[in-house]
Parts: sequence; C-alpha cells; structure tokens
Amino acid sequence: MIRFWPLLFIAIPLSEIYLFIKIGGQIGALNTVLVVLITAVVGVNLLRYQGITTLRRAQLQMAQGQMPAQEMLEGLVLAVGGALLITPGFLTDFLGLLCLLPFTRRVLIRFWLTRASVQVYGQFQKGSAHDPSHDSGQSESGVRPSRDSGRTIEGEFHRDD
Repeated sequence: MIRFWPLLFIAIPLSEIYLFIKIGGQIGALNTVLVVLITAVVGVNLLRYQGITTLRRAQLQMAQGQMPAQEMLEGLVLAVGGALLITPGFLTDFLGLLCLLPFTRRVLIRFWLTRASVQVYGQFQKGSAHDPSHDSGQSESGVRPSRDSGRTIEGEFHRDD
C-alpha cells in the first residue's frame, strides 16, 4: 500500500483539476468556487456535529468501564474526512463526505480492519516478524539473542558495594 502513496499525490490533484475544468465549464467559474466554499462550510459543520456525537459515545463507553475502540477509530476517520472536506475539490469533498456519514464511515472502518488483520496475519505467516533464517544469528550489538528474548523474568536483586 505504501508504494501507491506517491501515485495518489499525483492522481488526486490531476483529478481535481480535471473536475474543476469540466464542472466550471458547465456551471461557470464563480458558481464552481461557491460550490467548493459551500461544501467546505457544510463539511465543517457536519464534522463538528459528528465529532461531538462520537465523543459523547466514547465518554459513555469509558463511564461504563469499556474501551471506546470503535469511537476512537471513528474519530480518526472523522479527522481524515474533515481534512478532505477542507481541501478544495470535488473528489476530496466526496471522499470526505463518505468519511463523515455514519453508515459509510462504519463500512470503511470494517473494510480497513479486515484488510489490516489480513495483512498482519499474512506477515506472520511469511515469517517477516522475526525469522532467524534471514539474519546471521546476532543482534546489532554483536551478541547472539537468547531464545527467551521478549519474555519477562521477574526476580529481585541487591547491590553489594
């Protein structure tokens, strides 16, 4: 996925320019600018409302002694959606709106969670977490790691000075 980020930084602005030209040719330049400004204002207000709603749900979860994991993920998607809505453009406004609407936001979160869990599971299956066959058997300090590295062994000690 990381290898596609540079492509997105080229494709999204080019798509936005294309849409500005096409829509501006249909409704006029001033109307195009007004539509972009209106979507930004509406988006910020929708973001504020959805953010407060999500924050209240998170506080309720914490008051009940539960971890508000879903609300934390929704907060992250809301932040991305807000940034997309503030960015001038029709494509980014559409994507930002998808992030702000509760139904589509939850669908996006489910999709990303399943993709992330599949990728993490796949990485462990391939052995990329730590595969001794890929290294020389020594750590960066030159000391061979023990088989128990990563385990915590409790005990007591005292210094004899």
